[in-house]
Amino acid sequence: MGLGRRLRYGMVGGGPGAFIGNVHRMAAALDGTMELVAGAFSADPARSKEQGKALGLDPERSYASFSAMAEAEAAREDGIDFVSIVTPNHMHFPVAKTFLEAGFHVVCDKPMTNTLEDAESLCHLARKHDRVFALTHNYTGYPMVKQARAMVQEGKIGAVRKIVVEYPQGWLATPLERSGHKQADWRTDPKRAGAGALGDIGSHAENLARYITGLELEALCADVTTFVEGRIIDDDVNMLVHYRGGARGVLHASQVSIGEENNLNIRVHGETGSLQWFQEHPNWLYYRELSGPEQVFKRGNDYLAAAAQHSSRLPSGHPEAFLEAFANIYLNAGRTIAARMSGQTPDPEDLDYPSVQDGARGVHFILTALKSGRERGWVDAAYTPPA
Repeated sequence: MGLGRRLRYGMVGGGPGAFIGNVHRMAAALDGTMELVAGAFSADPARSKEQGKALGLDPERSYASFSAMAEAEAAREDGIDFVSIVTPNHMHFPVAKTFLEAGFHVVCDKPMTNTLEDAESLCHLARKHDRVFALTHNYTGYPMVKQARAMVQEGKIGAVRKIVVEYPQGWLATPLERSGHKQADWRTDPKRAGAGALGDIGSHAENLARYITGLELEALCADVTTFVEGRIIDDDVNMLVHYRGGARGVLHASQVSIGEENNLNIRVHGETGSLQWFQEHPNWLYYRELSGPEQVFKRGNDYLAAAAQHSSRLPSGHPEAFLEAFANIYLNAGRTIAARMSGQTPDPEDLDYPSVQDGARGVHFILTALKSGRERGWVDAAYTPPA
């Protein structure tokens, strides 16, 4: 990567019992290009120390707070190169702001913030300090998602007419948050999560549709519902979408769909063909032309687009899935960081990761959908984030 060493990173969040922190650590470690050396893993200093010890870190680099970590790491000759933010949503902004201002690159879980003002502030800060800011919309890391994007760009299905994207889950079909379940507790708290199913998984659905098609929102009409009695955040959303240029869309996200696990899937219909991809079967992409048999494109083959091949590690027939897709976000962002640190121009393929502007688009989408749900009608959804 030009540095002659692995990138060093620190993590904020991801303490004992956390789900997504472990996923981030496994993804970052997959290719051996970066190492975790520091962390403020919990708002409880004792738990932060506990996690640091479990991960084998130098005790001096398991910090009591993220602000102490930013200050101390900035003063070290062997300090971190970037920070990974895996906290509940309400902490993304203050942590990202602190580390950007301290001169660090950032990898942040989604949604980027809970307010558009904060999202746009991070756009300005990333530009002001000239730092890489990658957002872990990890589903864009799948090779066959990149293949779908390349085929749309190449005109293989003609102009896009309709997008149908859905993300059903069933794990919150009961009031799980009342049982002390850590993930359910914060994800159903509006003060910490911002939005429920809409922010947690609906944002992934919208991002996936935009990534594959390149189309921006124009207007939407959302039915935002809370089904579980006593819950104070949305757990189901259904919407109609108008895209710039005339395409139409249907987006559905639910966390009360009993029997569903993580069934993110998308269909993109064009003038001359269509594409379909299922997250639970991610190594296959279905392609249907106006005339002719259905074709199945498979990961790991040399007939795929350059971006899909760039994101694969194993030969065809050896399945790659969730962790590898997540790792592709870290790998591309890490290669970009390393290139910039060594004064080199990043490989264009390595620039393929969700950016701080994608984060602002996602926040705008969530807030616009919530507004539509409150007003029970169509609302303007057009948005251009700060450069």
